[in-house]
Amino acid sequence: MADLAKRFPVRRFAFWRDVRFLRGAVQLIVLAIVIGLAIWLINNVNQGLARARIPTDFSFLAQPSGFQIDEGLVDQPHKRTDSYANAFAVALVNTLRAVLVSLVLATLLGLFIGIARLSTNFLARTLALAYIEIFQNTPLLLQLFFIFTSILLTLPRATEPIVLPGPSYLSSSGLATPNLIPTETSGWWVLLTAIGIGVGVALWRRLRTIRLETGRTTYAAEIGLSVMFGVGILAWLILQPFTVDFPALGRFGYVRDRGAIVSANFVAIVLGLVLYTSAFIAEIVRSGIQSVPIGQWEAARAQGFTYGQILRLIVLPQALRVIIPPLTNQYLNLAKNSSLGAAVGFAEVFGVARTMAQSVSVVPIMVIVMGIYLALSLITSAVMNVLNARFQIKTR
Repeated sequence: MADLAKRFPVRRFAFWRDVRFLRGAVQLIVLAIVIGLAIWLINNVNQGLARARIPTDFSFLAQPSGFQIDEGLVDQPHKRTDSYANAFAVALVNTLRAVLVSLVLATLLGLFIGIARLSTNFLARTLALAYIEIFQNTPLLLQLFFIFTSILLTLPRATEPIVLPGPSYLSSSGLATPNLIPTETSGWWVLLTAIGIGVGVALWRRLRTIRLETGRTTYAAEIGLSVMFGVGILAWLILQPFTVDFPALGRFGYVRDRGAIVSANFVAIVLGLVLYTSAFIAEIVRSGIQSVPIGQWEAARAQGFTYGQILRLIVLPQALRVIIPPLTNQYLNLAKNSSLGAAVGFAEVFGVARTMAQSVSVVPIMVIVMGIYLALSLITSAVMNVLNARFQIKTR
């Protein structure tokens, strides 16, 4: 053995010939090049801004803005004497209002249209297809202008509005609805309602498990929902957590301190986002339903399930694994498309930033705006990733 070792010595390869070393070295070189380019670009931008005497600091946020914002959760949420920081905060609240309401409504409408797209009824299927083709293939900005100028602005004036149940009033100035004013017992009502929802969910899951193990009819959904809603309604009747403030009409239109007034600008951006995004969500729902094997439908029909039960209990839970990833992209698009609210005069982040740019340096303003939309996108992605992991098939 010693003779063999001397005749055939083991040769050690140089570390620079190791594939792992080469891969790491290439990645480090590329990273260094990218960092160098970023530093070079930042220095050039700073030098150009300095030569043009364009400020890049954020000290303007503490200064009075000089303009007011009438759109928000309260009447006149931003006055002329308030700071630019307050204007950004109000704009962010308005953006979140529009995005959250649009997300919920677009999801529900998209789910309905997607199911109708696969209906055996010719009229329902055709109408769903026409809806999808129209709203998918026309620009969102055009839809917003049409909704705002051709529909909302053609409504009667605020002095002679359309009276709706509630009572509510609809006019070209917006929608005036009853407003809930919390009382001293509202906190207890929220706590009791949350407890009722928790107990209802626990009962629902427990009774569903019993049904799956024994085959007995347990009415899990009916009992769970009854507990959820029953506790909240009973607590409402006992505690009276809110008083209702009804809208009122004055000589020149709606009285600002009565009821809740939703502006026509807010209605326009929400309608536009809902109609446009739901068309894409409908196609995602359709493809997700069609991804479930046809044998699942046939087996469920053989067991006597109704069409609604097949969708709710068998098809949609499986389709969610296919639906959620592309649905995340549509939610991100909706959040970013909310910036088009500036086109219809809605006081969201981009619209308020455009007003600020008339008196303040545009560079720090755009940095703040991009940071806000980046944060919205990252938070939305994180929530949807958690939801996606919840519905994915777990394998070993």
